[in-house]
Amino acid sequence: MRVDIVTIFPEFFGVLDVSLLGRARREQLLELHVHDLRDHTHDRHRTVDDTPYGGGAGMVMRPEPWGEAFDELLGEGAADAVVVFPTPAGVPFTQSLARELAEERRLIFACGRYEGIDARVAEHVATRARVIEVSLGDYVLNGGEVAAMAMIEAIGRLVPGVVGNPASLVEESHEEGLLEHPSYTKPATWRGLDVPEVLRGGNHGAIAAWRREQALERTRRVRPDLLPADGADA
Repeated sequence: MRVDIVTIFPEFFGVLDVSLLGRARREQLLELHVHDLRDHTHDRHRTVDDTPYGGGAGMVMRPEPWGEAFDELLGEGAADAVVVFPTPAGVPFTQSLARELAEERRLIFACGRYEGIDARVAEHVATRARVIEVSLGDYVLNGGEVAAMAMIEAIGRLVPGVVGNPASLVEESHEEGLLEHPSYTKPATWRGLDVPEVLRGGNHGAIAAWRREQALERTRRVRPDLLPADGADA
């Protein structure tokens, strides 16, 4: 998979060189490229924003540098690219969407700042590639970089070979519509707290049943909205 990121803060993405994503880059499982939007400006101040039409607070990112950036990124051979605009006005980012995007050959993240990117940019890009506007949650960040980083990590770890043990991806929160069960390791007793006996007994059927019930209980308590509306277990 190839991932391109357009931002006015390319240094933000130095974290892509560490941990699992860094190893995936070195092993060429993920091809990651960060592009400075200001390279597509033509004034000495490298201006990327201006005041909004219709008035209002804040600044809006101008379409011209974005247009040039996408002209470069969506050139010949980029017809299969999916362009992701992180925005609080987008569809919710979920594990199922991460899995869908992990199957794509190329993703391009457009990281907006200020009051966002001129709306014509997404409209124009949609004539050349698939566009999806995605929200990390019901809150507002200073820019799209944090959201893009979270999405790239969630998507990248689902690319085959990135996570060493593929089975660990199956037992995570949201994979079956539930939150993940609690996890424990050695020692068996720590500060007066014991690991549940069922996990030490070696009965894999009982362990699976316990983990399922714990996942259901945690989901009912923390995220009841994830359970079916009729109240039946997921």
